[in-house]
Amino acid sequence: MAPAGAGDLPRQPVITLLSRPGCHLCEQAREVIVRVAAELGVSWEERDITRSERDLREYGEQIPVTLINGIQHDYWRVSEERLRAALTSAG
Repeated sequence: MAPAGAGDLPRQPVITLLSRPGCHLCEQAREVIVRVAAELGVSWEERDITRSERDLREYGEQIPVTLINGIQHDYWRVSEERLRAALTSAG
């Protein structure tokens, strides 16, 4: 049995970049994410939307898409300031 309140602990933020091969905006987004994640000590991952029909349907016209803990944060362009602010408040 978990201690009382154990489920209430804040979760370390994780950034997910939804991208597609050959996408120049995705390359720019990746550069911003790598820099901000390193500065803040935050984990990040990248997911190629062409490997999932669901991702293609949902995000095909918006990439790159940035998720924080699975929730959509930004699309097309990643604002370094907005990303940093969201991660600071999430963590």
